[in-house]
Amino acid sequence: MPEGDTVYALARRLDTALRGRTLTHGRLRVPAHATADLAGRTVLGHDTHGKHLLTRLSDGLTLHTHLKMSGSWTISAAGRWLPRTVMPDVRVALRTDGPAAYGVDLPLVDLLPTRDEALAVGHLGPDPLRADWDLDDAVRRVAADPGRPVVAALLDQRCVAGFGNLWANELCYLRGLGPWTPVADVDVVALLQLGARALRHSATTPGAMQVTTGVRRKGEQHWVAGRAGRPCLRCGTTVRVVAEVPGDPQRRRTWWCPSCQPGPPRPQA
Repeated sequence: MPEGDTVYALARRLDTALRGRTLTHGRLRVPAHATADLAGRTVLGHDTHGKHLLTRLSDGLTLHTHLKMSGSWTISAAGRWLPRTVMPDVRVALRTDGPAAYGVDLPLVDLLPTRDEALAVGHLGPDPLRADWDLDDAVRRVAADPGRPVVAALLDQRCVAGFGNLWANELCYLRGLGPWTPVADVDVVALLQLGARALRHSATTPGAMQVTTGVRRKGEQHWVAGRAGRPCLRCGTTVRVVAEVPGDPQRRRTWWCPSCQPGPPRPQA
């Protein structure tokens, strides 16, 4: 699943292509908005809150989308079209007299008044990539449930918006925390300060997207995420993995190094 940094970078690419341009064609291929016609509206810009993308249009409209597990956006140059085989999966088509953008297999597509954006994203916690990032509020939200495993708190978008499974696992490793360490035993301030710096670096530094080790070579970009059964890059211990929640439809997994991340064992299913 894309995380806050990938959606932030996507918003910047969409801004480069569409910001300030008037739509010559704007259709939403979802039942709730099948009759909506966005042609003639100007794209004012793109904003993000966590993993949510907000495309603001003239006349006070916002297009709210979420990639979840399956979605993606494709930007095409002026005069270029997507392959016909892809078009049946397009859920959002935004064309201008220059570049065009297509939202493919988007599981969430909504159109709402810009003044009502809080109805779509108001439940989310602070986002380290936003100008209104509030560390104190994020710490308060994470610490509100002292007995909760730290990895679960990091994944809860109501606590902090933008950390997905990769970042939750990598941050636990970088702070030497077993994923199931109770929040009460964690220096939450230090954890979130590190997470905010890492997410900003990933989102804004060319070539740094989700490279947590500082090494871009394949297989060495992450400390533990995706490295089950391989030696820890720091100590050589075999990295382990378990399903985060039995039956989790999003198939989240937890990776950790038993030597570098001491702490309580995983709960038994």
